[in-house]
Amino acid sequence: MRSTVKDVAARAGVSPKTVSNVINGTVFVRPETRARVEEALAELDYVPNLGARGLRNGRYGLIALALPDLSTAYSAELAHHFVEEGHARGWGVQIEETAAEPRRERDLLSRARSQLVDGLVLNPVSLEDSVINDEVGLARGPLPPTVLIGEVVQGRTDQVGVDSVLGARHMTEHLLATGRRRIAVVGAPGAIETAAARQRTEGYRQALEAAGVPLDPSLEITVPRWTTEAAVDGVRAFLDAHEPPDAFFCFTDSMAVGAVSVLWKRGLRVPDDIAVAGFDDVVASRYAVPPLTTVAFDLRQLVVTTLELLAERIAEPGRAPRRVMVPHHVVARESTAAVEA
Repeated sequence: MRSTVKDVAARAGVSPKTVSNVINGTVFVRPETRARVEEALAELDYVPNLGARGLRNGRYGLIALALPDLSTAYSAELAHHFVEEGHARGWGVQIEETAAEPRRERDLLSRARSQLVDGLVLNPVSLEDSVINDEVGLARGPLPPTVLIGEVVQGRTDQVGVDSVLGARHMTEHLLATGRRRIAVVGAPGAIETAAARQRTEGYRQALEAAGVPLDPSLEITVPRWTTEAAVDGVRAFLDAHEPPDAFFCFTDSMAVGAVSVLWKRGLRVPDDIAVAGFDDVVASRYAVPPLTTVAFDLRQLVVTTLELLAERIAEPGRAPRRVMVPHHVVARESTAAVEA
């Protein structure tokens, strides 16, 4: 027989309401009481009846998270924080990879409208392909509780992100300050147009123009995906056709790792011959050889802010959208150290 809240309450010596408060995580419960309830939940192998909960309050304790590419280090760290912080709020997290498949976003939207999940966190790569675009048939009409993360600019719902234009500008300024002038970027817009690629390229160009460094389109390297493998191919092809630049500014840390690998295989030293920088400050960037200079921001804070906005959106579906930018800063490590003349 399936254990009930009353069974757990009897085992822990508390009221059923206290058990519900522990399960839902919405009301403070004294640590010693919470510990007794959690022990009883484990002993009785209690599993919430989400269907019954949904019938009672219209919510299922489940949210959906859609990320473009789950294979990247950034996505892995982001998903980890969403699961941890979601669990702390009493939410299960369903994770979906959207890649270049807008249909997957639309499927999640349909489930949310059918009330199979309480809310959505979407990370579209472009407005044109996203379900958030009201030109897409299914997206017309009111949205279910939804928060966007990332660079796509829209005005329909809440959004949390990092200022990619300013972050890229700051990184390019850092590279210029170390004496580099011929700076190549990896991940510029090309066959695949993304909001992040456009914004980071814009920040790079702004910094060069402000420093009086002429723009060179050949230094803007395009790749089909923002992955290590794609960066390896892109950097290798660039070096086959051009003189090595002073620096590679890669638009993710994963791509920067690929660039370092190519340079090492060609006998080019980082940072002595060529500097390499990334974006995101994933854990692996700190332990790369050499450690990577990167644009850093508090990934956990991004997740916490997103879930706070989602909870507000669930409680107040009609409130005006909010856009929150998480602060960033350049972390200078050995991969861009200035080389003495």
